[in-house]
Amino acid sequence: KLACDLIEYCTAMKEAPRWNPINFTTYNYREGGIDAVQEIAMGLANATAHIDELLSRGWKIDDFVHRLAFHLSAHRDFFEEVAKYRAARKLWYRLMKERYKPENPDAYRFRFHVQTAGCSLTAQQPMVNIIRTAYQALEAVLGGTQSLHTNSYDEAICLPSEESVKLAVRTQQVLQEEAGVANVIDPLAGSYYVESLTKDLEERIWEYFTTIEEMGGIVEALNTGWLFNEM
Repeated sequence: KLACDLIEYCTAMKEAPRWNPINFTTYNYREGGIDAVQEIAMGLANATAHIDELLSRGWKIDDFVHRLAFHLSAHRDFFEEVAKYRAARKLWYRLMKERYKPENPDAYRFRFHVQTAGCSLTAQQPMVNIIRTAYQALEAVLGGTQSLHTNSYDEAICLPSEESVKLAVRTQQVLQEEAGVANVIDPLAGSYYVESLTKDLEERIWEYFTTIEEMGGIVEALNTGWLFNEM
């Protein structure tokens, strides 16, 4: 309800017309041990709970839904993560089209930020974390992220040093300015493996999302302890 108060304030006030009042953060769930299917399903369930609360307050879907966004993880399994982002985009579109039916075309865009997996970094041989982070960043870009956070290689040991932070930024700059991977929308579309994996994840995420919905939504899943038991 507090989060919806903030969304409501940003919707009603004219001072911040382009402010994004919330990110539905599944990154922390993923760091806690859930898998790719659970991550997106819990994120969608979280979003629908907020949307339904705002609709119950008298707002229309087109008043606010185009300003909602997500904060996702980039994890170890390269192709699964790319397919996860593709499946999430498709399922958000499905939710909008079938359930909420907004008129604003921007509402159908799945807007998301990605952070590379902190839990995948090791204190042993920390320089290898540079490689891990680079591949995870590539997953996010190939999956269509709009913004990105790359973790520093020494985070498993200490607060990031200036050198490691700079290298994390350079990792993004190489992807954006040199590798050319951001020049094409959905560059892995059409790959038999990626398309098959996307379809499989889409079906499994929707089934898990439906399970949460049937128990009363994400708030009830929290209140009963079900969510923590799953993690």
